[in-house]
This record gives sequence, structure tokens and C-alpha cells, in this order.
Amino acid sequence: MTTLLVSLAVLIGGYFVYGLVSEKVFGTDYSRPTPATTLADGVDFMPMPTWKVFLIQFLNIAGLGPIFGAIMGVMFGPAAFIWIVAGTIFGGAVHDFISAMMSLRSGGDSLPELVGRELGPAIKNGMRVISTVLLILVGAVFVLTPAGLLAGMTPDWAGQYFWIGIIFLYYMLATVLPIDKLIGRFYPVFGFALLFMAAGLLYVLLFGGHTIPDGLADGLQSRHPSGESAPLFPMMFVSIACGAISGFHATQSPMMARCLKSERLARPVFYGAMVVEGIVALIWAAAAITFTGGYGELAAYMGSHSGAGDLVHDISVSWLGTIGGLLAILGVVAAPITTGDTALRSARLIIADFMHIGQGKLKNRLMVSLPIFALTFGVMLIDFNVLWRYFAWTNQTLAAFTLWAATVYLARHGKAYVICLIPAVFMTTVVVSYILFAPSPEGFGLPMGVALGIAGAVDACCLGLFARYEILRRAGRIIHDVAY
Repeated sequence: MTTLLVSLAVLIGGYFVYGLVSEKVFGTDYSRPTPATTLADGVDFMPMPTWKVFLIQFLNIAGLGPIFGAIMGVMFGPAAFIWIVAGTIFGGAVHDFISAMMSLRSGGDSLPELVGRELGPAIKNGMRVISTVLLILVGAVFVLTPAGLLAGMTPDWAGQYFWIGIIFLYYMLATVLPIDKLIGRFYPVFGFALLFMAAGLLYVLLFGGHTIPDGLADGLQSRHPSGESAPLFPMMFVSIACGAISGFHATQSPMMARCLKSERLARPVFYGAMVVEGIVALIWAAAAITFTGGYGELAAYMGSHSGAGDLVHDISVSWLGTIGGLLAILGVVAAPITTGDTALRSARLIIADFMHIGQGKLKNRLMVSLPIFALTFGVMLIDFNVLWRYFAWTNQTLAAFTLWAATVYLARHGKAYVICLIPAVFMTTVVVSYILFAPSPEGFGLPMGVALGIAGAVDACCLGLFARYEILRRAGRIIHDVAY
């Protein structure tokens, strides 16, 4: 119980302390007009009430991430609680806030344009590919899960492919219609439902007479049932993504940056939404080990059931009753759908920005969107487990690139870039060592010592390139032609 309470207190305190530090470092300007007003087009650039922007941003970046990710991540042991707290405050929230502010200052540009502006045209083209691939993976992953669940709850004639078609039809509408038509109306409701469910679980954890077996007294070593094949580092740091740091978030932030009325609201919306997601992840991590009875019991439960979705349902129904069951269905079915559609909407914006295709006309939006839908359907033919693992790694790789770009941005503006540099180095180590260590065909299956050695060399190269950039910039030999 103490671990959960301290973790929650530190997360909330992190918003008020380190969130303010991040805001001061960047230098928000409350009087500066935002793209929502200067570039208003009635489709993507549109001022919206702050509470709506916050709930949409929260649902965009959350979905099932802080639920499923926290459950899978806490199988590694109590270190998961530390990573959720530290990762959120010093990594994920900074990542989301700085990337959103960069977009605000550049007319609502999409992530590849932001990263490419700082790291060069070659990286920009690579980021266009990586971002689009990630978003298509998200769209595919979050069609299959709810479609399968809906097929299991409906008559035989409404099978998985039927629901895939229905979800795809919704995706098309949510992707091409103005943002206030579907997303602006329904997302706040779904976002509130996820928050209400988390609040209900927290109440049960605190006042339901439960003992939370956090296991901190026994050390921080991995409790994962796979043993040596699933070491704490780097595996846990990829498993817990959306509850700590996620590159996918930076693809979503520009969407809401185009709807924000003032830079004054950026910290509550972007840094704040990530902190709330961290809180949700903490609650579900604690609920998972409390409901099952401990780490070993959680591993046994997961081994005898079809996945985290079963545990979410059982916890919700057992602790929250009928309302909990309804919220569980809403969370497991609606949340991934609402994440998938905004992923494909972001893919449309990225491609439109790259190809300079105005999105004011419906035919232009369809021109960009239809190939995206075709690719998403093709990706769904890949085995789901393989699809999910590559999604997780690509997600964290994107976070590393975004943090390096944010580091360069802050450096060239003479600001304290260390707030992005440290998490950039850390995440680079995570993603490089993960893909080298992970067994084939997911990764290269190299020994951990070799994987960490190569990751260290990659970090050294990145730091060397950044140091060279700083030397040249301060000497006046590098001049950016973009004014923010």
C-alpha cells in the first residue's frame, strides 16, 4: 500500500515540479497565437475547449496501453513501479510536452517534419517511413483485438471479419471527417470512462481491505516467468511503453496542438495527460498483483488464460460489479478502436504534410487515406504476436529519435537540453540492446554483453555527433534557416 501511495504522490508532485521546470526550459509564451487560430481550416486546425483537448489527448495516447502494458510489465517485478514513475516524469511527459511545443511553434507540423528539421533531411525521410509504419501497425493491432472480442460476444453470422469491416468503416469516417464531428464528440466520453474505471479500482485498492504484495523488500530483480530470456533490462522498458514513455505519443501531440487555444494550456494538456496515464498504469499494475495474489500467481494466471484482456475483465467485474463489467467491455473494445482511428488520422496528416496536399477538401483527404487503409489491412495478415512485438520496439525507437530531435532543438535555442539528452541516451540504449538481444525472428539473439556493448557504442556515436554539432553551432558554423 505504501509503495502505491508514494508512487502516486511522486507522480502528482512531478507534474507540479518537473512539469514547471520543463515549461520554463522551453519558454512558453502565453500571448503567442496558436495554429488553431492562425491556420484554422475547419477540419484539422480548429480551436476546441481545453477539457475536450485534454480528454482527447489522454485517450489518444492511452487506449489500452497503460492497462495491458502495465499488466505485462509488472510481471517483471516491483521495478515496474519505479520505471512507471521515473519514466513518466523524466521521460514520457517531457517527450510529449516538448514535441507538442515544437509542433505549436512550427504551425502544427507533424512529427517527421519536426525531427527532420533538427536532425537533417535523411533522418526526416526515415522518420516519415518509421512514423507511418508505426501508425499503420497501431491501426492494425487495434482492429484485431476489438474485432475478435466483439465476434465472441455476438451471433455466429457476425464473425471477426464482419467486425473488422465495421471498425474499418468507422476508421474511414474518423480519419476524413472534421475533428469535431466524431472525435470531438465521443472521445471525451470514452476518456472519462477510462478515468472513472481507474478511480474505482484505486478506491477498492485503498479501502477494500486488500494488501498489495509489491515485493520491494525482496529486491528489484526480475520476477518474469521466462527467466534469463526476459531480463529486466531492456525487456521491461519495452513492455511498459505507454505507461512510461512512448514514441507513438509524439505522433498524436501535433493533432491536438492544432486545436489548442493557448500555449498556457500546453503543460496541463500534454505533460498532464502523460502523468494521468502514468497514474492509470500504476493503478493497473497494483491491481494485477493484488487480484492474483503476487508475481508468481500473476504469471500462473497469465499462463492459464488467453491474455491481459481476461484479467482486465475479471478484475473489473469482481471489484466494480456490473458497472465494472460494462466499463471493462468499453475499455477493451472501445479504447483500442479510438487509438487506432487517431493513429490513421495522424498517418494521413504526416503524408499530407510530406506531399504538400491540402486537407481542406474531402477528395484530398480520401486520396491520402485510401492507400493507408489498404496497407493497414495487408499488415493485419501478419501473425498478431509478431505484429505486437515489432509495434512495441518501433514505438520506443521513435521515442529515442524524438528525444534526440528535442535535444538539438533546445540546444540551438540556448536552453537546458539536458532534460531531453539524458532520456534520449537511455532510450537509445534500450532499443538498440533490445533488438540485438531479443531472440530470432524478433531480434538477432546476440548475448546480452555483446548487445549492451554495441548499444554503448551507438550511444557514444550519437553523443559525439551532438558534441560536434554544439561546437560548430557555437562557433557560428551551423545556422538554421527556420524561425520559431
